[in-house]
Amino acid sequence: MRRMFTPMAMVLMAALVVSPCSWGASDTLKIGFNIPLTGDLPKVGESSKFAAEMLKDGINGAGGLKIGDKTYKLEFIYEDNETKAESATATALKLITQNQVLAIIGPQSSKQAIPAGEVCNANKTPMISPWSTNPQTTLDRPYVFRACFLDPFQGPVAAKFVTDEFGAKKAAVLYDIASDYPKGLAEYFKEAFEKIHGPGSVVAFETFTTKDKDFSAQLTKIVNSGADVLFTPQYYDEVPLIVKQAKELGWKKPIMGSDSWGSAELMTLCGDACKGYYFSTHYAAAGAKGATKEFIDKYNAKYGYVPDDVAALTWDAVRLLLQAMQNTGGMTGNLDKDRDAIKDQLAKIKDFEGITGKMTFTPGGNPIKCAVVVKISDQGAFEFFKSACP
Repeated sequence: MRRMFTPMAMVLMAALVVSPCSWGASDTLKIGFNIPLTGDLPKVGESSKFAAEMLKDGINGAGGLKIGDKTYKLEFIYEDNETKAESATATALKLITQNQVLAIIGPQSSKQAIPAGEVCNANKTPMISPWSTNPQTTLDRPYVFRACFLDPFQGPVAAKFVTDEFGAKKAAVLYDIASDYPKGLAEYFKEAFEKIHGPGSVVAFETFTTKDKDFSAQLTKIVNSGADVLFTPQYYDEVPLIVKQAKELGWKKPIMGSDSWGSAELMTLCGDACKGYYFSTHYAAAGAKGATKEFIDKYNAKYGYVPDDVAALTWDAVRLLLQAMQNTGGMTGNLDKDRDAIKDQLAKIKDFEGITGKMTFTPGGNPIKCAVVVKISDQGAFEFFKSACP
């Protein structure tokens, strides 16, 4: 049974809203951003906004975006979802009905993207989540897309990696049971690892709930479990607490993470404690080439730090949206028709060359693309270690 992530009243209200039929002969394309500028993950919102602003300024500075025989300026409207599910749904509704945007980028994390996607789909407004890897974000929602791989792919990537690289035969998992993303990914990892090594090979499957700071009880069980590796698919603000407490309790074996580790803020918070560990993610900044390196260098010069995977995926998500707009052949000025046309063109995108990899959308709004495993170097850089493709 699918879990209901938003109050039914919110969904029904969203579905009953009648969007304005026309956005007129405006020379401006309005795109909404449903991102966490405050709350638990403000760095995610910052990365999203910085990448989007850099792209927008480049396009507007070059004269605008040409669609058919007309050129438009881009207007990006940033709304703060406070890293909360209920705020993400309210933000989606505001962008759709009050701001009258053509489409929405975000939310980023699954806990907000799943309920916001419900609102966007009910209101027939295209939405692209750059970073949400939980399958339910796009499930049965033709107006909702993503720019990242899915957890049913990422979980087995991590399970195979710890098996091949560390020779792990027993694994421990620590995750937040109250959050959609880590819960789902922990379960996919466990399923994949036990498929390789047999039932019971995940010898500790420990949980906590959002906002917990003390993991000593769970980590004591993990240290005593005989596990060869610890997998913890938690967000960058939680990882330092987990890693440092594990080491204090005597854990000396490998720790494997997931794409939620990939924030530029991780090493600021974790420091030496996280060096030498690995995580699966969407791109590796260290050693990047071509268009990816150009993006990294420009971002770093403008904002003073190397862009994380959220920034890179946001860049790709916005470019995917703009490509779909151009592929319509021309905007009609009718909001409903243009939203439908954009949705239809997004679904048709194939072999899109993103800075996080080549993408082709499946009928479910999910891209076929590769993952990478990065190693946190002795200098604290996220270095490419190996790739894993479908």
